Amino acid sequence: QVQAVESGGGLVQAGGSLRLSCAATGRTDMGWFRQAQGKEREFIAFIRGADGSPYYGDSVKGRVSISRDNTKNTVYLQINSLKPEDTAIYYCAAYRGLGLVQSLTSYDYWGQGTQVTVSS
Repeated sequence: QVQAVESGGGLVQAGGSLRLSCAATGRTDMGWFRQAQGKEREFIAFIRGADGSPYYGDSVKGRVSISRDNTKNTVYLQINSLKPEDTAIYYCAAYRGLGLVQSLTSYDYWGQGTQVTVSS
């Protein structure tokens, strides 16, 4: 059974950092997305389970880092230098093995999301 459960969101001041966690079972290739109110869901990062290779979206490149702990079946997303425009619900999702890793349709199991709010 494939499951993805996010945690670690919250309220943080601009300039701060957060580490989001995704407890992932059943798949090892995982992605992170976010969706701000009134906007489309946006790709942030992907990690390949076999070797930990990361791939980042352009919007947050340089401020995020994706990693995984295979012993805990957990994928992490570290976000630094947070800005108010980073306010969104952050989702992790299981890659189904086909398609571009930055495409929504390439993922078939999604977590419920975790809210990140950045105050100015």
